[in-house]
Order: sequence, then structure tokens, then C-alpha cells
Amino acid sequence: MASKILIIGGTGYIGKFIVGASAKLGHPTFALGDLNDHESLVKAIKQVDVVISAVGHMQLADQVQIIAAIKEAGNVKRFFPSEFGNDVDRVHAVEPAKSAFAVKAKIRRAVEYEGIPYTFVSANCTAGYCLPNLVQRGVSAPPRDKVIVLGDGNAKAIFNKEDDIGTYTIRAVDDPRTLNKLLYIKPPKNIYSFNKLVDLWEKKIDKTLEKIYVSEDQLLKDIQVSPKPINMVSAVNFSVFVKGNQTSFKIEPSFGVEASELYPDVKYTSVDEYLDQFV
Repeated sequence: MASKILIIGGTGYIGKFIVGASAKLGHPTFALGDLNDHESLVKAIKQVDVVISAVGHMQLADQVQIIAAIKEAGNVKRFFPSEFGNDVDRVHAVEPAKSAFAVKAKIRRAVEYEGIPYTFVSANCTAGYCLPNLVQRGVSAPPRDKVIVLGDGNAKAIFNKEDDIGTYTIRAVDDPRTLNKLLYIKPPKNIYSFNKLVDLWEKKIDKTLEKIYVSEDQLLKDIQVSPKPINMVSAVNFSVFVKGNQTSFKIEPSFGVEASELYPDVKYTSVDEYLDQFV
């Protein structure tokens, strides 16, 4: 029997892909928007086996209400808090990203403290957010003359298509191997340094781009003087593309598992294939 799944924040950016994957993979799927009505939250949770939160940035701290409702309902087999980015226990971030990551880490600790069975999903970079513009600010298509490279361009990041993130998340729901573990979505064909990403794009368009390198110091200055939300985006980019926080550690079996190894039958979209649509 496929678990019944409640998705909170199912209309959001990543939430809609999780809802789609859940329905497609045959799970009875429920969606809920309101975190603030405790009674209706408990009632909804009592009808399902698994709760997945995909709430947005502004609601991350409010997930303590989901935790309280799960405790009261007492029937949940697994909880997935809203993560879907960097592994927040293994990042070296600057503000304002540092505080945002800390909120996610605090929710992890609350889940562990309450003894709720969990899976934390580290999906790294969402392809739809990073690849259509090749991480260039204020443009809607990949560059064709010059490209801004953060740091030296050698730190490796991981780019995953949103549908694949949804699929891997739902596959983990009933899998004992992902219980109380971090699920890293780190398929080998999607790990690229910024320099290699630019190389790949140059080959596709048969053109060499002018490269403008932004030093670590310059980027840190830019973050401090940038308005919201640009400062947040830049601080996350600093963590990913300068510090290499998505690939700077080994996944140890004691705390983590890797999605493409667990589910080799999932035909994920590679970065190479993804970029073809923009040529």
C-alpha cells in the first residue's frame, strides 16, 4: 500500500513538483495551505501517513506548528521538513543566508528532539532557477557574449531538474533506507564547476564567451551593500559557487544516502540535456 501523503505548501515553487510526483507514483495525495489553524492541521495529519512540508522561505520558522500537530496526531510514519537546498548542517555561509540556513537547522533539531521519524532532502540547486540564465543576474536566457564567474569558478555545484527532485523525494517516502537520514540528490551527471558549466554552454553555441571573474572579496562587499532580496541570492551563491558547500564533504552512510544510487531506475535529466532547450 502506497502511503497517504499530506503536502503543505503544495502550490509553491518546489511543492507543485512534489504534488505531481506523489500523484503520478500512485500515492493518495492531500494538500493543505494553512499552518495557523492547529485543529484543522491535526485533523488533516490524522488522515495520512507521511507529511511533506514545502513551505517557502518566509514560513520556515512556522514549521514548529507542523511539528506540534504531528506530535498531537501521533500517527505519522515520516516527516519531510522544507529543505530542498544545501545541507544546512554542512554549510559555511555569510549573512543573510547564514540566518536562513540556521532556521532550517533549528527545525531539524526540533524534529530530532521530538523523536519524529524524518527524511531531510538536500536537493542542492534547482535547475530552473540556475540554468536558464547560467546564474547571471537580471537575464532570462543564457549569455551569448560575456559571463560573470563567481570566485575562481572551480567550486563544484549540483543542478537538479525540479521534476526529478519531486520524484526522488516521493520515492524516499516508503523506503527504510532513507529513514532518519539525509537524502542527497547528487546525480553524477549534474555535478559541475562554474567553469565547466560555461565550457559546456560554449560548446553548445560554438562560441567563446568573455569571462569576468568576481573575486571572493568583491562578492562579500557586494552582499553587504545589496538590497533585499539580492543580498540573499548573492549570499547563497557565495556559499554554493565560491565556497563549494554542496560538494565539500563526503556523504557518510551514518547520516546520508544518495538518491541516484538508491533509485538507479529514475531517468533523471542531466545538465547537458537540460541546456539543449536554450541553444
